[in-house]
Amino acid sequence: MLLGIARSGVYRPPRPANDNDLALMRRLDELFTAWPFLGSRRMTAMLKTERLQVNRKRVQRLMRKMGSRSLGPRPNTTRPAPGHKIYPYLLRAT
Repeated sequence: MLLGIARSGVYRPPRPANDNDLALMRRLDELFTAWPFLGSRRMTAMLKTERLQVNRKRVQRLMRKMGSRSLGPRPNTTRPAPGHKIYPYLLRAT
């Protein structure tokens, strides 16, 4: 890792997208521009209503490849609630 490049990217170049992926990416882009707050689960459900057999992981991969992320709120589990008391850890050996 002398140059900061992964060896796997040097040995095998990425495969180009096939026609099925390109058509699905085009449809995902249309859906995303209409509803930018939908994630991969709802996109998969909408594609299945259009009679497209598609897996959620495939939708996730293609959305990641296109760089589209939903605009909805993210989980915020690491910040404490304001005014919450912090209890001391009593089992620590001192």
